[in-house]
Amino acid sequence: MINFFLKLASGMHIGLFRMSGGRIGGSFPGGAPVLLLTVKGRKTGKPRTSPLLYLADGERIVVVASKGGAPEDPLWYKNLLATPEVDVELRGEPRKTMRALTGTDEEREAYWPKLVALYAGYAEYQKKTERRIPIVVLSPLG
Repeated sequence: MINFFLKLASGMHIGLFRMSGGRIGGSFPGGAPVLLLTVKGRKTGKPRTSPLLYLADGERIVVVASKGGAPEDPLWYKNLLATPEVDVELRGEPRKTMRALTGTDEEREAYWPKLVALYAGYAEYQKKTERRIPIVVLSPLG
């Protein structure tokens, strides 16, 4: 039942974000920016979109595969491991295709404190799970 409500809320978030160009749903309470990440389903081949908090670093964008500290990785992360070419929608910008790769250990060490400063919940999520929560670095194609 919880998954049903999460999917419903996520669907509403995506719809409002797209309808408003990100003016609605383009930031999280507290100000952290939100993007829409669309990945190709590894089993279905269908596009799957998730709203995610992000950290901008020049042309690169960093997102966190936290799933709220669950013991398993989120489905969007599993999907991008199979097909790393993803579409990204940012507030007020046209959709762009990017390459999504799991951050290296060095990248995670560098970005993790900045991500926790952006959203303190990430530190709590990491405490809740035994898995090392991956970060994903999105880079322009080319």
